[in-house]
Amino acid sequence: MQGRAIQRSVRQSPRKMRLVMDLIRGKNVNEAYAILQFNKKLAAKQIAKTLKSAVANAEQHAQKANESFDVDDLVVIDAQIQMGSPLKRFTAAAQGRATPIKKRTSHVHIAVATKGAK
Repeated sequence: MQGRAIQRSVRQSPRKMRLVMDLIRGKNVNEAYAILQFNKKLAAKQIAKTLKSAVANAEQHAQKANESFDVDDLVVIDAQIQMGSPLKRFTAAAQGRATPIKKRTSHVHIAVATKGAK
């Protein structure tokens, strides 16, 4: 059974989010929840929300196909962070100038599947 979830335009840079995503890639779902719960980084909260949605999507897919479903058998098979469109802002600089600031955003992609069906 497979399920996937995408969260778009998370207001955090992809570089910082990838540090957390690398911790859960290939892990069991319950183990990934534990890692994200005790991680201090802000990205862990957004990734945990997306992981929860992917598990719920897998459960709905199993119910629709009338198959058995067990959360303990799920594994994070695909976990990616992609760059979203940056928010372009300006701040004051010396001598009446303005300097650009790029506030980066991220897209979170997570896919879970049972151990046998990769």
